[in-house]
Amino acid sequence: MKIEQIYTGCLAQGAYYVVSNNEAFIIDPLREIQPYLDRIKADGVKLKYIFETHFHADFVSGHLDLSAQTGAPIVYGPTAKPEFEAIIAEDGQVFEIGQIKIKVLHTPGHTMESTTYLLINADGKEEAIFSGDTLFLGDVGRPDLAQKAADMTQEQLAGLLYDSLMTKIMPLADDITVYPAHGAGSACGKNMMKETVDTLGNQKKMNYALNQPNKEAFIAAVTDGLLPPPAYFGFNVAMNKKGYDRFEDVKKRALTALSPAAFETLVESTGAMILDTRLAADFHQGFIPQSINIGIKGDFAPWVGALIGDVKQQIVLVTEPGTEEEVVTRLSRVGFDGVLGYLEGGFDAWKNAGKETDQLERISAEEFAKRFEAGKSMVIDVRKESEYEAEHVEDAYSKPLAYINDWTKDIQPDQHFFMHCAGGYRSMIAASILQARGYRNFTEVEGGFGAISKTEVPRTDFVCQSKVMKQ
Repeated sequence: MKIEQIYTGCLAQGAYYVVSNNEAFIIDPLREIQPYLDRIKADGVKLKYIFETHFHADFVSGHLDLSAQTGAPIVYGPTAKPEFEAIIAEDGQVFEIGQIKIKVLHTPGHTMESTTYLLINADGKEEAIFSGDTLFLGDVGRPDLAQKAADMTQEQLAGLLYDSLMTKIMPLADDITVYPAHGAGSACGKNMMKETVDTLGNQKKMNYALNQPNKEAFIAAVTDGLLPPPAYFGFNVAMNKKGYDRFEDVKKRALTALSPAAFETLVESTGAMILDTRLAADFHQGFIPQSINIGIKGDFAPWVGALIGDVKQQIVLVTEPGTEEEVVTRLSRVGFDGVLGYLEGGFDAWKNAGKETDQLERISAEEFAKRFEAGKSMVIDVRKESEYEAEHVEDAYSKPLAYINDWTKDIQPDQHFFMHCAGGYRSMIAASILQARGYRNFTEVEGGFGAISKTEVPRTDFVCQSKVMKQ
């Protein structure tokens, strides 16, 4: 038997490829299926099942394309109602793959169809669980995403999750391996470990959610501090449930090379968003007016999903030449299939064609330290609240990037401000959005708080509530 975790860092997502004898199964595959097809071919095995732990919100699964290519049926847990052919398993149902078995454990709470798959090895020993978003390492799945569909409150869903964990997961042996669907960085939980594999015994000891004294305490703990889900989550659930265009068709459409003139005409005729995926260091020196910068070298797809939100948004790309296919692939993972093409030759082609360009003011942390005046300079910190609360520039305002659509209305156009994040990735995203909306009286700080902390700029961990964005 072979168990391979295929982990995608950008999404903090784990898919699983398992082989026994001449058969295999895959759990929670990503949108682009070629890596799985390559493994199946190399191992000379038949894909027998595609198991889905639930209808994912944070990415588009590759279940439909993979099933169409291989003939393997898609399996969901009890109560799932996909709008395509699938096996809806019963709680406790057993599937055989080679010499091993998969037992279905219905574990609702994160969503109503959420299911954990228990692997029983050739010797009949319960060896591992593929826990989806039911049990993470250090956390459990957030219970607020399925409220509308389930017609339940997040507290009721949390209670259901508690029952699932206590009756289906906790009774299992300590030496069982836990393979979750996500790790640290995913918006599907709030306290995940950086590790991606652990024993159930260790989770029983250190996972805060599994160590609450009773159901009421569990509900309070897992619902405390939940941030609003990213805007694209609902769209992804619908795509996973209803279906979507073939990835190869999406890629073919998106990889249309556009000359500067054709690019300009397309933007004018469609109103498509210009998404520039270059490094912040390159973007600020020159870009097409109204471009939004979300760099490919970072948490690209989640930020696209969180900030653009509507997966139906039409997009044209400005990329570092040669990265177009990677950008399109990563956009498709979160359902953004509306890419109309890319600027052939990148930004240099646009500039060399004599087209209009724009720039952003970016300064070093050292220059910021020279310009900063305590009590006078306005500073906006776009890091997460937890980062701000740990330490921040004295008197800085906490305005997380995730909520930029809410706080831009508070900015006075005539008041200059400095803006930073932790390292410069998020603040350049914010800067591009602000400038596209007409704000120009600001300065972004290169290197973010990491660089600022090495200067003499005063810092504090005291949180002044008037400086914190009201949710």
